[in-house]
Amino acid sequence: MKYTNITNIKDFIMTGFPGLPPYYYGPVSVLLLLVFLAIVVGNAFTLAVIMYERTLHKPTYFVFVHLAMSDIIFGIVTLPKVIAIYWWNDVISSFGTCFTQMYFVHALGAIHSLILLIMALDRFVAIWFPFRYPVVITNKTISIACSLCWVITFIRMVGVVLHAASLPYCNRNIITQCYCDHISITQLGCGENVAYVKGVSLVMALIGLLVPLTFVIFSYVSIIVAVLKMSHTEGRHKVLSTCAPQIFITCLYYVPRCFVYLSHNLGFRLSTEARVVITMMYSLIPAVVNPVIYCFKTKDIKEVLIQRFKKTKVGTAIKMDCEQNMN
Repeated sequence: MKYTNITNIKDFIMTGFPGLPPYYYGPVSVLLLLVFLAIVVGNAFTLAVIMYERTLHKPTYFVFVHLAMSDIIFGIVTLPKVIAIYWWNDVISSFGTCFTQMYFVHALGAIHSLILLIMALDRFVAIWFPFRYPVVITNKTISIACSLCWVITFIRMVGVVLHAASLPYCNRNIITQCYCDHISITQLGCGENVAYVKGVSLVMALIGLLVPLTFVIFSYVSIIVAVLKMSHTEGRHKVLSTCAPQIFITCLYYVPRCFVYLSHNLGFRLSTEARVVITMMYSLIPAVVNPVIYCFKTKDIKEVLIQRFKKTKVGTAIKMDCEQNMN
């Protein structure tokens, strides 16, 4: 078949979850709405607590702020369109809209990965160089590092998206996915450069995933080694209680992605339905669970929330007593 360099299609058609029977559209859309609300409300609550409470203005919690922001934006970028597919049969996404969504999906994923690297670096320095930690890791350095993650990734991802947009899209326009991503879009491309564009993107994705992951693994293994060398049980418990939430957050992000990449490269082929479901799970579950980890598994934040709750409870009781005495 002879391909031209002209894009013939103007819109893409999103399938959502392929093969989903129509009588499940309602429950699935409601579930996705609840997930969307949980992501936005949970992470916004985390942001509000950390920004409002001055005792939490520490480098570790500023990292949480950036993770929460990336989760909120990812939910806003992806979920409303999926919900609209099942509520209003809004399956059409324009060419520009789809590429814009692809840009933010991959940029936010890369940003999240880099911020997890910064979080691991924060713990690594705190455990191995405790006396240098207050000098090296400050609110200012963490804010600058996280901001650079956003800026550099947004700039870098422009090239990836424009490279994909340079392909001609001739006849096929059905995206078997819940949102526009690079793999789903470029496999609809035509012409002799499709394999090259996919290869460049794969290399970029692996660098963006494996380089931070390598340092993250090194950091947490080093921390575990340091913990095992400690003679005091109390010290071990304190370090583990501090690092455990970060390790869990990191595993939630990396383990499913590594499984998908490894299964694909080892020749284990997932069905289209399974691939879409797994992609949605590893994209959304961490964003839902992270606020719970921030608030209930992080000692300082948990103590702040408990104190606020007690003050509110005491204030309510005093107000009720005053009203009863007045009556």
